[in-house]
Amino acid sequence: MRCFKNIALLIRTKRMNHPKGYSQSELSHLLGYKNGQFISNVERALCNIPLKMLRKVSEVLDIPSEELKAAILKDQEETLNNYLYNMKTTKKEKEVQTSASLTPQYGATGTDGI
Repeated sequence: MRCFKNIALLIRTKRMNHPKGYSQSELSHLLGYKNGQFISNVERALCNIPLKMLRKVSEVLDIPSEELKAAILKDQEETLNNYLYNMKTTKKEKEVQTSASLTPQYGATGTDGI
């Protein structure tokens, strides 16, 4: 499962603590979106900020580039860990495991004894 929780927390915190106190709708409009649903989705960690928007988000919310980068990298690392270490076996992997267990096993010589 993809992780967006670090960027979500950063965006929400910076938006709410910003001197101008932007609403989700106001911030979305400043970024060129029609309504606040985009920022709502970002803050609930349902999606990420598109790469082309990072500079604009950084400028509007006064987020240092390194802080933005760190949050994104943490999310990427967690996403990779989810896929590599924590995910349950997928349906396809189960099918491969099942078919492998049905394949006849041969002796050390590699023959079937005929």
